[in-house]
Amino acid sequence: MTMTILVFGSYDFLRKLPDQIHKRTTDNLVVLTDFHQAVSQIQIASPDVIFVQASLKGGIELCGWLKEQTQLSCIHCILVEDRPQQLAQRSQNGCEWEFEMTATALHQGADAYIWQLPTEEMATHRLILGQLTVGLRKAQKYRDLIEKNHILSAIALADSLTDLNNRRALEWDLPRQITKARNQNIPLSLVILDVDYFKKVNDQYGHLVGDRLLQLLCTRLRHNLRSQDTAFRYGGEEFVVLLPHTTAEEALIVADRLNRIVGEQPFSINSKLIISVTISLGVACLEADDDEKGIGLLHRADQCLLAAKASGRNRVICSHQLSQLSSLEAVS
Repeated sequence: MTMTILVFGSYDFLRKLPDQIHKRTTDNLVVLTDFHQAVSQIQIASPDVIFVQASLKGGIELCGWLKEQTQLSCIHCILVEDRPQQLAQRSQNGCEWEFEMTATALHQGADAYIWQLPTEEMATHRLILGQLTVGLRKAQKYRDLIEKNHILSAIALADSLTDLNNRRALEWDLPRQITKARNQNIPLSLVILDVDYFKKVNDQYGHLVGDRLLQLLCTRLRHNLRSQDTAFRYGGEEFVVLLPHTTAEEALIVADRLNRIVGEQPFSINSKLIISVTISLGVACLEADDDEKGIGLLHRADQCLLAAKASGRNRVICSHQLSQLSSLEAVS
């Protein structure tokens, strides 16, 4: 595993560290002397290990800042004591004083506290390299944990039948997309679609055929969506497609295309069975007064879907069309 190191210290401080550290390639080693630059660098690309020169302005503060960043707890922070006053006092005081200094350093945010003593250079270097091993082991365990969490999240958020994202994934992603759309002042649309008369397929051919039909349909949908769009299995034979950066008019075009690519070509279940189905679709676009979780947006799209099914199925209805239909019904 490649270890990345940040040295918050002078180049003279770096030179006094073991050769295994200051001879690393520039890609894996960053040396900084400014507190704010160090914070910015850590936030952009967090290192595995940080060496902090205690005598450098901002060094102790950097340890404290790291301690407060729970998302950066995987970083191993090694505080190297080189302050002349502390080094002088160490030779004058006993072990109890040294223990107190170590306890203070750990309380301030360091994971390790090492004295930089020229007279004990070999022992100091062994301690530093030992702490490097600790940092490497800590970073590896953290990366393994992240990988396992990603796998578990993928399992938890995926629909086992269709390989699409599931309803839980939608409930997690939709609020994020709404927040992003509002922060960046970009449109966001949503499509709900349902397979027409799907119950008849299950009743006539059985659930295994129905499952296979859903798998083939989802594959066709996925291959005909844009790279920015995300499809979810909402439940049963009902699906939701999130359309970022998409106006209501553009969403209607996408929905019409999906309706056409499903209805115009039958699905080959096996060598002996071919089934034709259609879908009904409801389209809605994010509005200013929609709630942050997307409940209102989903409801409008669902109402459009219900209207599409009530008016004959195999069609697309969007929000403004639904409003026009309601107005005509009111007049009549």
